[in-house]
Amino acid sequence: MTADAGSLTGTGTGPGSGAAAGTPGGTVKARQSLGSRLVEALSGGLVRVFLIVVALFWLVPTIGLLLSSLRTPQDMAASGWWKVFTEPSQLTFQSYEELLKNGDITSSLLNTALITVPATVLVVVIGALAGYAFAWMDFPGRDWWFLAVVGLLVVPVQVALIPIAELFGKIGLFGSMLGVILFHVGFGLPFAVFLLRNFFAEIPRELLEAARLDGAGELRLFARVVMPLGGPAIASLGIFQFLWVWNDMLVALIFSDSDSQPITVALQTQVRQFGNNIDVLAPGAFISMVVPLAVFFAFQRQFVSGVMAGAVK
Repeated sequence: MTADAGSLTGTGTGPGSGAAAGTPGGTVKARQSLGSRLVEALSGGLVRVFLIVVALFWLVPTIGLLLSSLRTPQDMAASGWWKVFTEPSQLTFQSYEELLKNGDITSSLLNTALITVPATVLVVVIGALAGYAFAWMDFPGRDWWFLAVVGLLVVPVQVALIPIAELFGKIGLFGSMLGVILFHVGFGLPFAVFLLRNFFAEIPRELLEAARLDGAGELRLFARVVMPLGGPAIASLGIFQFLWVWNDMLVALIFSDSDSQPITVALQTQVRQFGNNIDVLAPGAFISMVVPLAVFFAFQRQFVSGVMAGAVK
């Protein structure tokens, strides 16, 4: 009777009992499979080391361009950029001094800023206003208009080059900086409206209604409530638009002339005219690359927040 009671209460020591012999507290540790042990090992320091190595290889072209821009043409013709690690005396700012004396490069850098900043600001402002209207204002055909905007996202830039070039030629904008800006604004707005509308639509309706009850009009509501809450998405849009316009060469190559060409076209022209002037191309290319990188890292936190917005509710 005692043995039967022990087996019924689960306090026995046989193979069918709930406690394993020799384990503290009667707990049983499940054996991990080989795959589980490999995943656990790889999720630790080994993955971090691998990612660091990949990042270093990813930065090799950037480091090579930087070191090449700090060498003289004679040194670059004689050996590779890695030679500076054994001969640091090769590093010099002579190429950057020559770059500042090149009127085509310096004017093209100014043109790039004059094109990129207005194209970015206009897209952000107009896109934010349109996104708010599509998200929270009622007007006839709102959903159909938004579908039309979304449909414009799939239109490639190449399709519109010739028709817009003819249009700009008729109204006198072809070859001007204003034409380049308007083209970038036109093709940047569909994505801007789509991104900001979806972000603004997730703002709680109660918050907007409370602001309206306090007497806030639509413009005040947009400026005081929607814009501050939409900061991450607006920062993300600004970074996307800035990088696209700054690094663009196709649109600028077609719609700009020698007086309005940005840095990408100026560098391409230098390669075409003087194929061996690496002393100008290397520092010019590095400056052209550093500016968008600086903008990205300056707004990196807002960019990550905007990309992740709406992923977790």
